[in-house]
Amino acid sequence: MTQFLNVEAGTIAYDVSGEGPLVVLAHGMGDSRQAYRFLAPALVQAGYQVATMDLRGHGESSVGWASYTRTAIAGDLVALVRHLGGPAVLVGHSIAGGAVTIAAAKAPELVTALVELAPFTRKQQIKLGDMRVAAYRRGVTHLMGMAMLGSTKQWAKYLDAAYPGTKPADWDARLRQITAMLQEPGRMKVLQKMGTISPVDAGEQLGNVTRPTLIVQGTLDPDWVSPQAEGEAIVADLPAGLGRLEMIDGAGHYPHVQYPQQTLAAVLPFLAGVRA
Repeated sequence: MTQFLNVEAGTIAYDVSGEGPLVVLAHGMGDSRQAYRFLAPALVQAGYQVATMDLRGHGESSVGWASYTRTAIAGDLVALVRHLGGPAVLVGHSIAGGAVTIAAAKAPELVTALVELAPFTRKQQIKLGDMRVAAYRRGVTHLMGMAMLGSTKQWAKYLDAAYPGTKPADWDARLRQITAMLQEPGRMKVLQKMGTISPVDAGEQLGNVTRPTLIVQGTLDPDWVSPQAEGEAIVADLPAGLGRLEMIDGAGHYPHVQYPQQTLAAVLPFLAGVRA
């Protein structure tokens, strides 16, 4: 059942299920909390209370916010954890990976650990030679097309590249849901805006994180020329000993949707260690 949290300048939609230590799941841009339709039930079954939230401007959350930065999203996460009684493990995908980093750095008393799925947590630099990598070139081209044209077709083409090979069984239905969401008033503008925001604010906070952090990357993620190198760089920017990288073989930018069992095989032992 959808619940709503009123925060400054808007409303965040979320749902909660299960009992146990709190885990809060935040999706990437252009998606909704349905991105965790495979992970959330498994986490509940494993003995956690799980909250999934729609980012500002997405899903059932309101539009018309003044800011869509990772810092702003981090504020929403902190407000939700505080509302639910916290502390919590924060799980963030893509842009939300940067947001959970900021939340952990600024409100450590509310955070027990971080899981970052294909996170955009560091400043990105496109090099001329990068465009020679076909998968990367394809992903970047469709992202730029979406940002410039506000095109749901370009976003669908990006998603096709971001899920290389294996697609979820409900792919066609889910793609229709995402397209319908982006056709609602104001939501494509949010996606366009988020696509232009640099993760510099998240990168600046990596050294201030004090909680165990698991980075999960897909080996075929087209958003980086080398997903493994990006994951290793994030771990290196965290305080020594806090970060760990897990690679999901064959996964693209959505390992938790494309390969949920393999992702859970990395996440559940990490959560068990934190819980212990």
